[in-house]
Amino acid sequence: MSTDALVLLKQDHQDIKRLFTEFENAGKNAFATKQKLADEILANLTVHTYLENECMYPRVRELVPDIEDDILESYEEHHVADVLCMELATMSPEDERFVPKMMVLMENVRHHIEEEEDEWFPKVREALGRKPLQEIGQQMLEMRPTAPRRPSQPSALKKALDAILS
Repeated sequence: MSTDALVLLKQDHQDIKRLFTEFENAGKNAFATKQKLADEILANLTVHTYLENECMYPRVRELVPDIEDDILESYEEHHVADVLCMELATMSPEDERFVPKMMVLMENVRHHIEEEEDEWFPKVREALGRKPLQEIGQQMLEMRPTAPRRPSQPSALKKALDAILS
């Protein structure tokens, strides 16, 4: 398994996009399936944004100052996703706004993934090279087991509050 930070993040992106597709393909009244998928989506996004905010973004911001604006935009996109995740975590698939809110979350996250992978991941790879990306990836792998899995967990809430207050 690779420890390259960008490879790890792209794998997370693929997993999240797969869950989005499964959610979209669930039947209109497949409430149990939608709840299960929503729980997985929220867990995956909570872990992923935590690892990016607490590990990847600060290191890249320090090492590749040319993409600071991209990083700051990514923090804001994460903040929007965090708010939507917190709201979705308190809702039921039967709520009339649940599916529309999930669709907004999916649209925002897909846009964010596209920007990262198409625009700034290539710049980061070129600027940092293999060894620093492997070191960042190793740190992310070490952080993953203790990363928050629910938007309501204190470390996830701290991340959202930091984004608001920063």
